[in-house]
Amino acid sequence: MTEPRIRPDPAFALLSLYEDALPEVYGYLLSRCGNRTLAEELTSETFLGAVGSCRRPGAPPVSIAWLIGIARHKLADHWRRQAREDRGLRLVHGSEPDVVDPWDVELEALRARQVLALLGPHHRAALTLRHVDGLSVPEVAEHLQRTVHATEALLVRARAAFRRRYEGKEGDDD
Repeated sequence: MTEPRIRPDPAFALLSLYEDALPEVYGYLLSRCGNRTLAEELTSETFLGAVGSCRRPGAPPVSIAWLIGIARHKLADHWRRQAREDRGLRLVHGSEPDVVDPWDVELEALRARQVLALLGPHHRAALTLRHVDGLSVPEVAEHLQRTVHATEALLVRARAAFRRRYEGKEGDDD
């Protein structure tokens, strides 16, 4: 007679990693979105998504790097949702939503983050994935669910929009 083979629940591995991974995932998201409430929500979504993902057959081992990958996807999903909502608002109102004037801040990093926040979600996602996360263009394309050529064109437009905002020239094409 053979013994039944019971596989331990991989969610327990996630539970044991939780305390170490939580500040890493939250810090990753906060540094990219700059909004504590949003970072908290996305962190929660990341761990909830991780529980389901780690239980799938063939799932990779649970690690902080794996959780950061899930967080990156959750952030990209958020930006896509926000872009859809913004498009809907523009259609309803017939114009671009109001844009907050840039703060007069001396530190270049803060200025760049603010300018990035003023861009449309599609530009912000592309620039963040490419230049903050250091992903290659094909990897950015995969995260944004676009072709490589469409992503290259998006990055060119996003850089131009960022440059115009950064230099104080308002007429960008988000």
